[in-house]
Amino acid sequence: MPLPPTTQRLQWLLWALLAWAGLIFGRLVWLQVIRHDELLRLAEQQQQRTEEVQALRGSILDRTGQPLAKTLPADSVAVDPQKIPDLKIAADLLARALDLDRSQLLQRLRAYQSRGSHFMWVARKLDAKPAERLRGKKLPYVEFRTELRRFYPHGTLASHVVGSIGYVDGSDAERGSAGIESSFEEDLAGRPGSARVLTDVRQMPYESFVTRAPEAGSDLTLSIDPNLQYEAERQLDKAIASSHARTGSIVAINPYTGDILAMANYPRYDPNRPAGPGEDPAARSNLAISTPFEPGSVFKVVTLSAALESTNLTPDSLINCGNGSINLYGRVIHDDHRYSTLSVADVLAKSSNIGAIQIALKTGERPLYKYQRLFGFGQKTGIELAGESGGNLRDVKQWMPSSIGSLAMGHEVSVTSLQLAVAGAAIANGGMKVKPRLVIARQKPGQLVHQILSEQPVRILRPETAITMRQMMEGVVLRGTGRGHANLKGYTSGGKTGSAQIYDAKAHVYTHNYNASFLGFAPVANPQIVIAVTLNHTSGGSAGYGGPVAAPVFREVAMDALRMLGVPKDLPDGASGAAAGDLLAGKSQGDSPKDLSKDSSRAGLFSPPGQRSVSSVTPPPVREDASASAETSLPDRRPFLDEGRQPLLDADRQPLLTASAKTQGIRSAPDFSGKSLRSVLEESAAAGFQVEVYGSGLVRSQDPPAGTPVRPRALIRVQFGR
Repeated sequence: MPLPPTTQRLQWLLWALLAWAGLIFGRLVWLQVIRHDELLRLAEQQQQRTEEVQALRGSILDRTGQPLAKTLPADSVAVDPQKIPDLKIAADLLARALDLDRSQLLQRLRAYQSRGSHFMWVARKLDAKPAERLRGKKLPYVEFRTELRRFYPHGTLASHVVGSIGYVDGSDAERGSAGIESSFEEDLAGRPGSARVLTDVRQMPYESFVTRAPEAGSDLTLSIDPNLQYEAERQLDKAIASSHARTGSIVAINPYTGDILAMANYPRYDPNRPAGPGEDPAARSNLAISTPFEPGSVFKVVTLSAALESTNLTPDSLINCGNGSINLYGRVIHDDHRYSTLSVADVLAKSSNIGAIQIALKTGERPLYKYQRLFGFGQKTGIELAGESGGNLRDVKQWMPSSIGSLAMGHEVSVTSLQLAVAGAAIANGGMKVKPRLVIARQKPGQLVHQILSEQPVRILRPETAITMRQMMEGVVLRGTGRGHANLKGYTSGGKTGSAQIYDAKAHVYTHNYNASFLGFAPVANPQIVIAVTLNHTSGGSAGYGGPVAAPVFREVAMDALRMLGVPKDLPDGASGAAAGDLLAGKSQGDSPKDLSKDSSRAGLFSPPGQRSVSSVTPPPVREDASASAETSLPDRRPFLDEGRQPLLDADRQPLLTASAKTQGIRSAPDFSGKSLRSVLEESAAAGFQVEVYGSGLVRSQDPPAGTPVRPRALIRVQFGR
């Protein structure tokens, strides 16, 4: 019997409800069981996010352990654009409190508000004062967040060495962008951690959990001496102002280890501040390693070193200087002074271009190029900084016929200040090329300090060549182009000036502007510091030469360096190299300098670190005979010595002075036994002898022995002991 229509409708309704319930149940199974994991992941993406937890960046320390760069907490400011009632008023308040550009800030606020964003960074890692100004306004739409900020406590000090950090390639994490900060990014940055942040429907965080703790970066200790760095920068600023140079740099290096004690550049910048729109691009460039220049006459040090190594030339060898002119393969080269003949030593001291060319011609192209490469020119030094230039040194195959003349006097080659310093170190340390370094220690958090050893140096010169070059470079200071400019009070010093005339490529002429430089070391017998000074594009003609403008910078920095390093003086108190130069010349300081082509410099033999050797001031010899002369040399076989090199004695066992010896000014060696260093220096200076000192305490022995007939200005080696 068919059901009534009402009952049928109820059945259909029941089946529809059952079908609807089935669909709902199926959908629930689909969502809660089958797609559970996928939907859970999507929900988590909406309600939480994973953020990187920045690791504490390692500090950069100077050699005394004081920070040059460290990380501190700082306030960052964000806003919710949707909560701002009036964007114009908000832009006014924020810009005034945080020293921001109002129009740019207002433009950003409008853009974020229009796309419905609830978060916008206004300013990050603020200084304390602007953060406090804004906090005092208590704006409801402003949020303060704590971030880590890189801080450079000494501002511009060693800024090119330390470097800076910034947001690289649009990333949200800061990375090293220059200097040590960039070169050692992995060591300093450490390993970032991660955190899970829970957010509400407006994507505002309300809770977070650290899932992986960050690992702090390593601390790096540099070889930079902060006091010497400050003095180098101060003296460089003064020299730039006086010489009207455009840029400049100074490198001070330990000649035995290659440690960079100071690396100053001008202009400088403050790494605490981002680059401004009007900032000089050169301000953030480490000119000492990145900007090569023609070195000029300072390169003659390499030319003469190559000659001493590969020819039979000696400091006393005479060189034809052609009265200041030479025709080299059709190219006429002139000198500043018309010298006819100079010794090799005086070619360097007086910086004769013609003399240097003649020496280079005797050396030959291949040997000259070989030693230019051995000194490190035309290649990078390998210092731990990005952006280093290797300079430019062409292969012999690319030389023109007259290139050997240009290279002999420092043209047709470009070098950096650091390369010059490394070359000077090779002469100062006895012929070893060292690799310069800045990082001397590394310490990971919670671990012991790891000392970084310097690389093994490579011999490029014979020790006797290096000693001879040191003596000749001392002659530059005593009687040459560095006289009166590079002399140190209480210390001997050696060096070489350079004045490379700048070529105008557009006008095809040489200008009256120069790259003025000076490469020097001190003390001469046992150098403890090597300093290269470069002033680029000086003006004022000869007033911008290396001697008048660069050498005084060396003098001031070297004096401070020797004092800071505790190096004992090797000249009597109050004496200076200038006075020694006058005394060597046999004249007072007020007289004109004398040509000492027969006496290149005082003796100064190489001694390793820890052993000091001192040369006294040498006054005019006291003449015992009217015919005695300071320039007279002894014959090959001395009449007062027997075949065993012992002095002939008279009946009273006293040294016998023959008539021949008396006519040559021969005198007896003084007795220094049991005397102090000060007494020895004073007595030797008064008597006209040179002394070389070993050890400390009181005199225990001397060579030659007391009473031995010796010639004027003879060298007496004195051994001290306790």
